[in-house]
Amino acid sequence: MWGLMRLLLAWLGGWGCMGRLAAPARAWAGSRGAPGPVLLRNRRSWVWNQFFVIEEYAGPEPVLIGKLHSDVDRGEGRTKYLLTGEGAGTVFVIDEATGNIHVTKSLDREEKAQYVLLAQAVDRASNRPLEPPSEFIIKVQDINDNPPIFPLGPYHATVPEMSNVGTSVIQVTAHDADDPSYGNSAKLVYTVLDGLPFFSVDPQTGVVRTAIPNMDRETQEEFLVVIQAKDMGGHMGGLSGSTTVTVTLSDVNDNPPKFPQSLYQFSVVETAGPGTLVGRLRAQDPDLGDNALMAYSILDGEGSEAFSISTDSQGRDGLLTVRKPLDFETRRSYSFRVEATNTLIDPAYLRRGPFKDVASVRVAVQDAPEPPAFSQAAYHLAVPENKAPGTLVGRVSAADLDSPASPIRYSILPHSDPERCFFIEPEDGTIRTVVPLDREARVWHNLTVLATELDSSAQASRVQVAIQILDENDNAPQLAEPYDTFVCDSAVPGQLIQVIRALDRDEVGNSSRVSLQGPLGPDANFTVRDNRDGSASLLLPSRPAPPRQAPYLVPIELWDWGQPALSSTATVTVSVCHCRPDGSVASCRPEAQLSPAGLSTGALLAIVTCVGTLLALVVLFVALRRQKQEALMVLEEEDVRENIITYDDEGGGEEDTEAFDISALQNPDGAAPPNPGPPARRDVLPRARAPRQPRPPGPADVAQLLALRLREADDDPSVPPYDSVQVYGYEGRGSSCGSLSSLGSGSEAGGALGPAEPLDDWGPLFRTLAELYGAKEPPGP
Repeated sequence: MWGLMRLLLAWLGGWGCMGRLAAPARAWAGSRGAPGPVLLRNRRSWVWNQFFVIEEYAGPEPVLIGKLHSDVDRGEGRTKYLLTGEGAGTVFVIDEATGNIHVTKSLDREEKAQYVLLAQAVDRASNRPLEPPSEFIIKVQDINDNPPIFPLGPYHATVPEMSNVGTSVIQVTAHDADDPSYGNSAKLVYTVLDGLPFFSVDPQTGVVRTAIPNMDRETQEEFLVVIQAKDMGGHMGGLSGSTTVTVTLSDVNDNPPKFPQSLYQFSVVETAGPGTLVGRLRAQDPDLGDNALMAYSILDGEGSEAFSISTDSQGRDGLLTVRKPLDFETRRSYSFRVEATNTLIDPAYLRRGPFKDVASVRVAVQDAPEPPAFSQAAYHLAVPENKAPGTLVGRVSAADLDSPASPIRYSILPHSDPERCFFIEPEDGTIRTVVPLDREARVWHNLTVLATELDSSAQASRVQVAIQILDENDNAPQLAEPYDTFVCDSAVPGQLIQVIRALDRDEVGNSSRVSLQGPLGPDANFTVRDNRDGSASLLLPSRPAPPRQAPYLVPIELWDWGQPALSSTATVTVSVCHCRPDGSVASCRPEAQLSPAGLSTGALLAIVTCVGTLLALVVLFVALRRQKQEALMVLEEEDVRENIITYDDEGGGEEDTEAFDISALQNPDGAAPPNPGPPARRDVLPRARAPRQPRPPGPADVAQLLALRLREADDDPSVPPYDSVQVYGYEGRGSSCGSLSSLGSGSEAGGALGPAEPLDDWGPLFRTLAELYGAKEPPGP
């Protein structure tokens, strides 16, 4: 067996080429000078065919794949064959003497399909090339040793449900590493191993298609298909590989909505306001996403008036809500039909329709305690002004809808009528006036009337009552403003002096004209012309007014055309002034300005008030002055320790009793003896003022009196925490009274209470005082 294989390889390799190497050998010999014909062209000595070696072949020893031989080799052993190139010496070896080429290991065509080698014959002794080197190729012949594989598997694909037969799903592709140009090793055939009868595959292209129609996603959503690829054209002995394809059916709108029940029943209280949720309805649709979105509508007219239905945010449920207020006493139930429709309909599946469904709905209205209901949503009443109290304005009416015979009590909320202008009868709702009303003060009165059930005070309702005060002609017309004008002494007759406007506060008077009339007769100083628009023109008459110092007072009569007509009289003041050429006032007559007749009542009152105020200030000043002088006089019961008496003249000493009153320094009452106990604190205010004790009579000696006063001031707890400097108007030296100064009273012989405090201990602020009064007098001679 091995001998036959070796012969086959030799024939496929080098032996088939040797017969064609003779001619080049002769050409090479002729070139060396041997006898023979001389050739004009040097031909190649090597003619090669490709060598082949079967992949994956592993024998017990190196396999001969071919032989190299040159015609210069005459079997003398002088020729040596060399082999270089890819795999030379490792994969391929050559016998240097014979030129046999062997492969030393198993080859894999998928790793390397061919090897390029270089052959050369050289002289064995000198290594001189006998022939030029030649290149040849050794190809690895393929065998079926690689199964097909799916590099992109496993696969996932999606196809719409209800697709027709043959709808393309996906294409799978397998790869075979074997040589596609040699034999059938790489020829693949695709088949379905699992997934029949739903899907099929094209044997040559690998395209997966649907095999049956109307596959329903709601029945089965996902399929697992196993595809096999087999080489050798699918014949026996070929290698195979497989992959899986997960096919998912996508949803289409092929199912109409369906209510799970034909009748829905709900209930709602009658007090539920518009927008209150009554219930939910859901039509079932097995489709997904947008294919399951639905819209709901009410088919019957009576149901759509009282209720409305809308779709929730998810697009699946119908929300039934109250559309208008319900009344149990009027209607206790509603019955209507609701339709659910798919919003997206695919025309390709209309044959499976219609894509809508209808269900019946019944809503029961439940009774609930209700407040009284007024006969009107708001009331508008009117009453004339100036009517007597108790005048009827109008009436409001409310009733209990649950029990019409139940009594109702009416009242006016206090905040809506703070002035208490109206009164309402609690039993029947009649509104009357309490005081006369004035339209000019207030035109509208907005009341809030409260109706309450007597059986249940919690059940109450309110209504707005607007009362309009109707106008009557009760205000006489008057001037729009006080008019005080002037006329130039050089004015010509007929000149316009002032436009006078009238004002009527009545509504009727404002809608009709007001007439104005001035003084009549030939003696009238001015003319008043009615403009018939609520105003009049004051004109200078053709006959000039006689000269006078005082201003002219022109009476104006005003009347309206109301029922009844009212009139009034007003006065316009006109002064005659001297004017400049441009018409501006230069001066008016001073006699008229200074005349008492020209002062108004207000001006006189102001002058009198100013004079009275000045007189009151003078009297008050005199009284205070007198009171101050009396306060300087010291009575026996008064304390004079803090009185400061200032004299502007100098006295003559103790004997001088003319300059001042000595009684101010003499107190017939003696000072009270000092209280025993610790001295009072001067750094805080006393908590309570001790009542002053009556002073017993004491000596009339002034020095002793002053010492007692000093002691009393030192021991008094009610005095402030600072020293009180008391100044006495006393002068003289050598008197038996001694010094009157409180600074030295403590060290005097008369009335001394203890050792005097040194002035040096009082600190730097009293240093100058210590230097003046602290130095001792030198002894007398």
